[in-house]
Amino acid sequence: MAGLRERARRAVQAELAAVALELFTERGFDEVTVDDIARAAGVSKRSFFRYFPAKEDAVFGGVQVMGDDIAEQLSARPAGERPWDSLHAVLREWVARIDAESRATLRLIERTPSLRARFQQKREEVRSRIAESLAARTGLDPFTVDLLTAAAGAAVDCASREWLRTGPDADHMGLVDTAFTRLRPSCAGD
Repeated sequence: MAGLRERARRAVQAELAAVALELFTERGFDEVTVDDIARAAGVSKRSFFRYFPAKEDAVFGGVQVMGDDIAEQLSARPAGERPWDSLHAVLREWVARIDAESRATLRLIERTPSLRARFQQKREEVRSRIAESLAARTGLDPFTVDLLTAAAGAAVDCASREWLRTGPDADHMGLVDTAFTRLRPSCAGD
């Protein structure tokens, strides 16, 4: 579990990311400067760069925090729980937490070509962090861990794309559950 200082850092990083996302959504990514974000968040430009190396990274600030938190939660799952069930439970909880802002973030990424490649990189970093945690908890071989985390990521990605495609009344959580259920025969080891 992260210490107090790390949790405080994550909280500030998440707040900066939320302010940035709000500005990006209102004005468009290319129309917002780091100065704009810093001013709106009540911090200096220098402070902004202590948390994010570039403006693009502010879009994904929550993704890094999420990856670290998911890995911690995964480590805390019951020892006898099947890896697929652990991944489903932890990722399901995160989908519930981020539903409101993830729709705006995903749309911003779709509309901004410079963010798409960075998004793929960040997702792979999160998947790798989750894989490390799953491997440490289960002792599974690297191939199986990679396969399970890639399948879990694909389940969430497909559910999220369908959620965006079908509109605001779509049940994101239900779509995630459906995706995990459909992959369960191949991934749960039943």
